[in-house]
Amino acid sequence: MKKVNVILERTHNNSIMNKFATYYILMLSVLFFFTACKKDDDKPQAPDTFNPTPYIIEIPYAFPSNMNIPDDNPMTVEGVKLGRYLFYDGRMSGRTHPDSLMSCATCHLQENSFECGVNHPVYIGGFTHGICGKPTPHVMLPLINLVWNSSGYLWNGFISSENPLPQYRNIEDLVWMGIVAEHEMFSDTNTAKQTIQNIPGYPELFKKAFGSDVVTVKNMSRAIAQFIRTLITSDSKFDKYMKGEVQLSQSELNGFVLFTTEEGADCFHCHGGYGNPLFTTHLFYNNGKDSLFTGEFEDPRDRYHVTYDPMDLGAYKATTLRNIIYTAPYMHDGRFATLDEVLEFYNEDLVWSPYINPLMHHIADGGTLLTPNELSDLKAFIMSLTDTAFINNPDFAKPDKFPDE
Repeated sequence: MKKVNVILERTHNNSIMNKFATYYILMLSVLFFFTACKKDDDKPQAPDTFNPTPYIIEIPYAFPSNMNIPDDNPMTVEGVKLGRYLFYDGRMSGRTHPDSLMSCATCHLQENSFECGVNHPVYIGGFTHGICGKPTPHVMLPLINLVWNSSGYLWNGFISSENPLPQYRNIEDLVWMGIVAEHEMFSDTNTAKQTIQNIPGYPELFKKAFGSDVVTVKNMSRAIAQFIRTLITSDSKFDKYMKGEVQLSQSELNGFVLFTTEEGADCFHCHGGYGNPLFTTHLFYNNGKDSLFTGEFEDPRDRYHVTYDPMDLGAYKATTLRNIIYTAPYMHDGRFATLDEVLEFYNEDLVWSPYINPLMHHIADGGTLLTPNELSDLKAFIMSLTDTAFINNPDFAKPDKFPDE
């Protein structure tokens, strides 16, 4: 009997040991499994297929090195390529019928330094008109050298990094605004993005540029903004003179002296010169066009309505003088059709007001009072800022065909 009990006890112990061994092996297996998974997680992952090519902007001679490129929209070759397509594609408006197409390039024409010009069909009475016939509040500004603009966009600088509303801060925001504005494309963002999504070839371009083939207005805006930042003009006669490649004529040199001296034409405070090759400060000035700015004369889109500083009444952006010959009409309201009219205004037609900018040093005399020869020299210098290579650059032109062609 005792022998039987010993056998039973051994059998029971062996059973416990077997169960423990099985449990131990199971636990080791689980531990090994999770350890293996952890090791797999630590292994370098396969490289993502989204790997856009950086687009390097070559900074022209004497130009600033500080550029306005948002951290969330770095320049890429793929982004610029996509942006160029979208900039010229009339279906950006969310429409597909040939009679109802409108793109950025409908008004921003390369031959006019990406401004509209006075002879374009959408230019009526000094203002461009949107797809529904409504005029823009102001005349156009050219889309050139904007990668160096950090002081705000539009005539009053409303689109600015200082705007408390995050949807109104940079070039990217001007794109979606153009889509929905009644005086521009007069569409809606959902229709616009869905239209582009349904065009063969575009989803693949979006994936290469931004990592997803789902079209979004945000990425549409990013791509067009990248393309606009490549629109750099820096190959005028004056640029070549500054690099020692050519000589200015005596008339152009005389005009340069007038341009850069207070006792002369006194242009340089607002438009640059030796130290500012952009030929604009991108700042805002009341330059003596008018004297009344309230009541019926109030412009809700002047600088004052951004800053609410009374000294900004009647103030607007100082535009770049580069390629100025192509960008008529002039001033925010297009009141001057020719460059000669502008020069005559500054020479003898300035209007004093309590809000005149202090840099308008000749206001007491009503203008700079240059002689006809001096005005001719000044114009000759300003004309030396013309860059014909820019308006003919094939990289900025309409693509030969669109993605679905």
